[in-house]
Amino acid sequence: MSSSSTTASSSSNRVVIFDTTLRDGEQCPGATMTFEDKLSTAVMLDDMGVDIIEAGFPIASEGDFEAVSEIARQTKRATVAGLARAIEADIARAGAAVRHAKRPRIHTFVSTSPIHLAHQMRKSEDEVLDIISRTVTQARGLVDDVEWSAMDATRTPIDYLCRCVEAAIRAGATTINLPDTVGYALPDEYRAMFSQVRERVPQADKAIFSVHCHNDLGLAVANSLAGLEGGARQIECTINGIGERAGNAALEEVVMAIKTRGDGLPYATGIDSTWLTRASKQVSAVTAFPVQYNKAIVGRNAFAHESGIHQDGMLKNASTYEIMTPESVGVSKTSLVMGKHSGRHAFKEKLRELGYELGDNALQDAFKRFKDLADRKKHVYDEDLVSLVDEEMVHAHDHIKLVALTVIAGTMAQSATLTLDVEGVHHTRQGTGNGPVDAIFGTIRSIVPHEADLDLFQIHAVTGGTDAQAEVSVRLKHENRSVTARGTDPDTLVACARAYVAALNKLSGRQKAVAAVAG
Repeated sequence: MSSSSTTASSSSNRVVIFDTTLRDGEQCPGATMTFEDKLSTAVMLDDMGVDIIEAGFPIASEGDFEAVSEIARQTKRATVAGLARAIEADIARAGAAVRHAKRPRIHTFVSTSPIHLAHQMRKSEDEVLDIISRTVTQARGLVDDVEWSAMDATRTPIDYLCRCVEAAIRAGATTINLPDTVGYALPDEYRAMFSQVRERVPQADKAIFSVHCHNDLGLAVANSLAGLEGGARQIECTINGIGERAGNAALEEVVMAIKTRGDGLPYATGIDSTWLTRASKQVSAVTAFPVQYNKAIVGRNAFAHESGIHQDGMLKNASTYEIMTPESVGVSKTSLVMGKHSGRHAFKEKLRELGYELGDNALQDAFKRFKDLADRKKHVYDEDLVSLVDEEMVHAHDHIKLVALTVIAGTMAQSATLTLDVEGVHHTRQGTGNGPVDAIFGTIRSIVPHEADLDLFQIHAVTGGTDAQAEVSVRLKHENRSVTARGTDPDTLVACARAYVAALNKLSGRQKAVAAVAG
């Protein structure tokens, strides 16, 4: 990545992609990622060409600080940003976390709207202006690249917003973010806000302007693109659009809108779009948030055609009903290829075709699971392989693992005999319940006691057919923290156990889990 990618001006057609999957995306309830999840996702974002990775909120916890620090050390091309409130301790912590990055950035923010100032900040307009000047100056003393955000900018009077932006630029901010924090704006309003601020603020040309749009009204992508027309040249977004409440602008939708509609959107990004499907699947796997089937660009049905009229048109010319090719977003056309007679080399090549490069040990483990799956399933689809490999990668470092499960179900009794490996020690228990799933979950609880409540339980098939793998999502909630995880297996009850154990791994710390094992 050239240095120009993060210094684009409003007169350039280069759009900087600022990914906040690891920060704003992780704030989506239940989407907490482990240290390993964050690191692997950051590597993927760097490889696919993301310009700026917002790696986390360093002051939030020691774990967040360590994750941001390690991402800063390992990222090869992208700028690494740490988020900080307009508080001295936050900014110092963010500066310490990103200092090892090749291109460090501190992203600091403060509320500017009347409703936030009155009810959240409890500060006057002049007090907030002073805070902006002091904290941006502090951040600029730590790094050369400082982004300042006006939280709830779209509900801030334009005169006061201009005063805030002017103060931030004067103090040394190099990027100005005017977010639609609550997803309230309409595209024309958002475009006009950027145009007015850039016209009215002295030295506005010395900073890049950025959009950050939430999807409460389903307008996040539309507003982000409208912001470009108003002069913004940085888009803040997340993979699959995950984030607070209804989420953020989806990176894959922004990138492909620009790539596909160059006639109306004369801009360019540095993203390799063939990574988009793989990125979507990886983030879905580590957060255990399924992607809706009809999701634009990366949904399972995005390139599926069932209508007879559509199928006829596709057979004659694909462009009749597809405005982009599946290959452009990393979707393979092949489907039924792998089976129980497929060898290790063919398996490796198929994974490479699907976007996976595994080390020798990981490849061997995945190949063994593939062979086991092929023995139980008539056909192994691409989706089966993706689920298999994703689960192998996500749960490789789990400290609680499912070893064996036997279930008795029927009209008279339901029981489960289950063995878990907890830090290398096997624990076997038998339990009963109101149905086989209740028996499984209760038996797991007897081995690893915890106080979390089951907040979500969902089952769906990975592919079609009666031998399809089941994909189960489980959300556990304890006090103010909730985590979501998923498990896959041709046996639905085994998938249930895998999902519950995966959620328990996320919820419990390593030492806590070991200490909690009932003797």
